[in-house]
Order: sequence, then structure tokens, then C-alpha cells
Amino acid sequence: MAVQRVLWVDRASGAVTKRTEAELPALLADPSGWLWLDVPEPDEQTAALLAEVFKAHPAAVADVVERNHVPRLHAYGDTLFLVLLRPEAGLGGHMHYLELDQFIAANYLVTTHGPRNLEVPLERLLEETDELADRMLSGRYVPSGPWAASHRIASALAITEERSVNRLAREVGGLEQQVLGHAGDNNPQAFLEELFHTRHALLTVRTMTMQTAEIYGRAIGLMGDTDPGVRKVLRDNKDAYDRLSRITSSQLDYLSGVTEYYRARTDTKMTIAAERLAVIAAITLPVTAISSVLGMNVIVNQSTDWLWLGILLAVMIALSLVLLRWAKRQGWW
Repeated sequence: MAVQRVLWVDRASGAVTKRTEAELPALLADPSGWLWLDVPEPDEQTAALLAEVFKAHPAAVADVVERNHVPRLHAYGDTLFLVLLRPEAGLGGHMHYLELDQFIAANYLVTTHGPRNLEVPLERLLEETDELADRMLSGRYVPSGPWAASHRIASALAITEERSVNRLAREVGGLEQQVLGHAGDNNPQAFLEELFHTRHALLTVRTMTMQTAEIYGRAIGLMGDTDPGVRKVLRDNKDAYDRLSRITSSQLDYLSGVTEYYRARTDTKMTIAAERLAVIAAITLPVTAISSVLGMNVIVNQSTDWLWLGILLAVMIALSLVLLRWAKRQGWW
């Protein structure tokens, strides 16, 4: 197991120091501070450490090692196990799910990252925890306890997702300009693919933010009575994800309006084309019928009856003109 960091925070002085994995049992028994263990990619050694040193529940340990597809929450006494996800855009419109698991207790915070798709660099999973660790070690920000640290990490996740929504909003604006400027008319299939890729990304963000908000709502019910400070940070995280969910939903509605307008315009063009094809068919069908029945009786291999040929051509032209006039009155063209 590659342990990225073990940080110890002294409650009295606020000093933050790096420690080793071997010191974990002693640090857990020391009431003068609290520790933060951060594991980049959990494995069987991680599972053994969580079970033996932190006395984590076997179900929670299994959830750490395995991939989770939805945010999850379980309370084990005074310890809260939390699974958070955030989306990461991949190739071809695919959205990766980056997982961050947390064990939050009165005297420790454990964070684990992954499992991950190998297409996603490990650094992308560690952005939020790396930022917090740098701030703590430099003294710019020292959380008052594990709950405050967890709140900071979850807030950073929400900010990252908010930036994703902002980027997608710029894409939606560009797509709207293409629709209004008829830029996507030459290749409608590719343009629709682009529309639906953006829609899929927004749907992914909205799904994750809605589910995470529900998870934090449950956390408030389970842990909110233990401490006013805990209740405050949980409510703030829930509010952030609720707000982000609403923003994403409104942007998704806006994109749906752009897509509906583009499809309506495309469908209208197809309808007009079908009507014109129907006019052509209505005009040519009687002419084709006349020519097929009488043509061989007027034009033969040895000779042509020019009188009847002239009469037939005149009848065909007259019939076509009558049908054109009738189609015009029907408003077909």
C-alpha cells in the first residue's frame, strides 16, 4: 500500500506535522490532537489497515476497495463513512466517476481515492486533498478537526463540479450560436452528437449533485445532533450541492430548448422536402402511366406515329400543368 500522507494536528497549538504509518496506533490513542490519513489507491493492505487499526466495519472496508457508482453513507456509532463522486470528462463524451471515500470520526479523518480508470491520471483524483494538505502544511489553513477537514474537501469537490458546469455552459452558448447561425445544418448528424454529448455531461453532473445532496441530508439526520459544529458543516455541504444541482438543471433545461429548436427546424425542413417529393410524384405518376401504356404503340422500332406522339406529349404537358396548379392551391409548394 502506498500511503500518500499521514498528518497530525495538535489541537492546542494547531501545528501540523507529517507522521508515518507505523505511528498510527499511537496517534489514535493520543487525545491531544487528531490525524488525517490519505490513501491514493486502496488495496488489500489498505483494507487490513482500516480493519485492524481503525476498527472499520467490514462492509465499509469492502466499499473502499470496490468501485461505487452512487454516493453512499453509513454511520457506525460516532464514525461516518461517506462515499463522494465527481465527474471527469473522457474521450468520446464518456464521463468517468472519480471516487473519494471518507471515514470521519472525532479524532481522525481517513480519505481514500479510487478505484480509478487507468485513462484518468492519479493526480486528478488527488487535487482536492493535495490542496488541503498544502494549505495545512504551510500554515495557511488548519482545520479545527476532522469534520472541518471533511467539509473543506467536499466543498472543493463541489467547486470543481461548479467549474465543470461553467465550462459546459460555455459549450451550450457556443452550440446556441451555431444553431441560430445555421452552422450545424451542413452536418446535422455530427452536430446532434455534439448536442447530446454536452447534454450527457450535464445530466451526469446533475445526477451526482442531486444524489450527494440527498446523502448529506441523511448525514444531518444521523449526525446533526452530536455537535452544532458538525451540523453546520453538513448543512453547508448540502446547501452547496443543492444549489449546484439547481444550476445544472436550469442549464440542462436551456440546452433542451436549444436542441428542441434545432430539431424542430430540421424536422420542418424534412417535412417540406417530403411535400415537394410528393408533388413531384403526383405530377410524374400519370405521365409515367400514359407513356408506359401507349408509348410502345406510338413509337416502335420501324416507325413513329408523329401525330399521336404530338397528341400524347400535349396531353402529358397539360396534365402536368393541371396537377401543378392543383398542388399550388393545396399549398404544397
